[in-house]
Amino acid sequence: MSMLRSRVGVAVMRGKLYAIGGYNGAERLSTVEVFDPVLKAWNKVAPMHYKRSAVGAAALGDRLYVCGGYDGITSLSTVECYHPDRDVWKLVPEMTKHRSAGGVVAFEGHIYALGGHDGLSIFDSVERYSPHTGQWTSVTPMLTQRCRLGVATLNGKLYVCGGYDGSTFLETVEQYDPIKDKWNFIAPMNVMRSRVALVANAGKLWAIGGYDGVSNLSTVECYDPEINKWNFVSSMCAHEGGVGVGVVPMVSSALHQPWESMKTSL
Repeated sequence: MSMLRSRVGVAVMRGKLYAIGGYNGAERLSTVEVFDPVLKAWNKVAPMHYKRSAVGAAALGDRLYVCGGYDGITSLSTVECYHPDRDVWKLVPEMTKHRSAGGVVAFEGHIYALGGHDGLSIFDSVERYSPHTGQWTSVTPMLTQRCRLGVATLNGKLYVCGGYDGSTFLETVEQYDPIKDKWNFIAPMNVMRSRVALVANAGKLWAIGGYDGVSNLSTVECYDPEINKWNFVSSMCAHEGGVGVGVVPMVSSALHQPWESMKTSL
């Protein structure tokens, strides 16, 4: 990338990886960069309207959404939508809560915003945005209040893992069934992970890095839904808390390379 970015929002759209906002050690950022895995190159696109770190991002169809975050003064409720063909960001209806360090994911035709905090309280609440109606509606809250959580979808279910509840760093994992509008606990991770990245790939979930209350983590765990179990897999080369991760189609020359050469640290 062209600049340092921690607490960055990451999303994949049209096979490209977007790095959105973040914190460079001096200020929160509104700038956005996109990585093309075919060209192996980063390019800048239009900046957002607001500076945001600890921001959630997700792609739905041919649009990219960013929700909440922290601008250096306050947690945000604002939401922006990026149109790649026009290289423009537009403001869409705000969330019902100010959410920093929340989880954001596209699921079942909606954008879900989960947990996070407003500087005073950590949330268990969940709301979702319909691009068709332009409205946010609440669904059943999580079983645990969480900020700095990981979130992903797999096989028609939504998953949240880890995070921080205000007193404890979490290893617990919850699964949401949209048909029943119900949350259930599943097998916990092997270690506590706040600021964890969670992605789905190859029919499994991958919990990457994080912070356990003492140090940033290099370890990675993989969840197999068929046996409801987490196992450690190959660790990263660096200890990463708050790493941004996205799954993109890779050209053949990039396949099966180790973390050292493949990992894009966000």
